[in-house]
Amino acid sequence: MFRAAMRQLASGVCLVTHSVGGERAGMTATAVASLSLDPPTLIVCVNRAASTYSGLTLGAAFGVSVLGADHLEFAERFAGRTGEEGADRFREGRWMTAPNGTPLLWDALAAFACEVDDIVERNTHAIVVGRVKHAAAASDGGALVYWRGGYDQLGWSDDELARATGLSPQSARRRDDAR
Repeated sequence: MFRAAMRQLASGVCLVTHSVGGERAGMTATAVASLSLDPPTLIVCVNRAASTYSGLTLGAAFGVSVLGADHLEFAERFAGRTGEEGADRFREGRWMTAPNGTPLLWDALAAFACEVDDIVERNTHAIVVGRVKHAAAASDGGALVYWRGGYDQLGWSDDELARATGLSPQSARRRDDAR
């Protein structure tokens, strides 16, 4: 019953990534939230059996890439549903390296480069507290969400809005600004 009830909680979809000794690793996460604005801090809940968790316990820097509606393939790949593991998950896509050495998805809706601040282990999972060192946000695009055991999208990009209304992206923006 707990699992069925939790499936009603829609969550944003993120990639949690790190690089330890030049070896990249990452996973899909839906339990990511802001913790504090001052200092900028976020939390990520990670299964302790996940291969990515071992790198986080070393105090490694890590990154969080917030996935857009067009990033479903990344969510599936980093969740292990395509059979790729470890560094092979990074073969596709455009990646950048944050100042702390962490790989981040280039066209993510938002990206955070963090340092591990604390880890709280409880049962099968751990809460990883990350001190945000760098953050960036895109201005366009819908979000990828996980709800009822599947992926969906929230919001529309400027291009999708323009196609739906028949207006150019610039006209649609001017019309929205006038409201």
